[in-house]
Amino acid sequence: MTDQDFLTQLFDAAIQAADPARALAAHLPAAPKGRTVVIGAGKGAAQLAAAFEQLWQGPLEGGVVTRYGYGCACRDVRVLEAAHPVPDEAGLAASEALFSAVSGLGADDLVVALICGGGSALLAAPAEGLTLADEIALNEALLASGAPIGAMNAVRKQVSRIKGGRLAAAAAPARVVSLIVSDVPGDDPAQVASGPTVPDAVGRAEALAAVRDYGIQLPARIAAFLRDAAQDAPAPDALAFQRNETHVIASAAKSLEAAAALAESQGIPAAILSDAIEGEAREVAKVHAAIAREVAMKSRPFAPPVLLLSGGETTVTLRGSGKGGRNSEFLLSLAREIDGAEGITALAADTDGIDGSEENAGAFADGASAAAMRRAGIDPAQALAGNDAWTAFQAIGALFEPGPTGTNVNDFRAILIRN
Repeated sequence: MTDQDFLTQLFDAAIQAADPARALAAHLPAAPKGRTVVIGAGKGAAQLAAAFEQLWQGPLEGGVVTRYGYGCACRDVRVLEAAHPVPDEAGLAASEALFSAVSGLGADDLVVALICGGGSALLAAPAEGLTLADEIALNEALLASGAPIGAMNAVRKQVSRIKGGRLAAAAAPARVVSLIVSDVPGDDPAQVASGPTVPDAVGRAEALAAVRDYGIQLPARIAAFLRDAAQDAPAPDALAFQRNETHVIASAAKSLEAAAALAESQGIPAAILSDAIEGEAREVAKVHAAIAREVAMKSRPFAPPVLLLSGGETTVTLRGSGKGGRNSEFLLSLAREIDGAEGITALAADTDGIDGSEENAGAFADGASAAAMRRAGIDPAQALAGNDAWTAFQAIGALFEPGPTGTNVNDFRAILIRN
């Protein structure tokens, strides 16, 4: 088995730990006297809905929205598809469908919200006075900003009719049970998909501070709305939320632990550096590379062989117009930093199966990757400067393409260091 095969097995173990059926089974709510309505959003929402249908004893109805190409067959729950990472008209229609699904419910009814990463873009619902074009412009600005997910969500929640707990408020007086697959550092459920069913104490003041602190270049109409017209989302202690429950059923931490256990069962000690790493992808890679080189050359702070694991959500500040995502960019930066090193092999991938706008989840890199790129006519430094990691790894046949996984617990990074 090659080192790439080994790392692929670890990725598969991480995905299996976030399997929708396994994650849901331990968190099924009690059946209500009234109706059961399932709603959801995210890249794995259709798979969560299908698993819930198999586990649930009794009638149910509802709808979920997922990314184009990520749907699957459901018996009773309607599966809608929309654009990600930039919203479209289908996302606007999907948001209205979810509002309709929870409209007119009573106190004896139950709403089960299946929420996972990707829902922020899929749930397009601009605040009154704004348009879909405004929300598209906002998302593009946020994606280019390099700001952390908490800062981006603070802004999104102030300019939306559905985020920041507003969808759950629309379901009142029905009880809402939110079952969350976390893709955010720290596993704050209010941050996953910008919390459509989970209220957040963060308000307009915090959003304005995030814009200032991270230098986010907001479109003029959004900036004016946020400054003059935005209203805080409902507070967590609002009456509409008092009977609600929220459970994080899968997360990066659980998936990294599963990968570590598999590695150790095969005789490779594993160290989880963190499940909540944030920051610029290329800079985070430099730190990982420095640790890997220290292990390889000086056997500290760990003696090889060893597996270094980490998760979280890095960011990319767009400087060029190349192809790629945060995991591919992490790997390209890492490849430059370990250029010529022996015994180091790495995989970085998004656990939903798609990294950025292309069809790969991430890529593989080792000490020979940068040299291979140069032989293929690609300067790794120039590729990194232009955010063109996809082209660099495609040229050397090192893209990692597992396809949609049906779940999403954020970044998965594994660095194997041999003797």
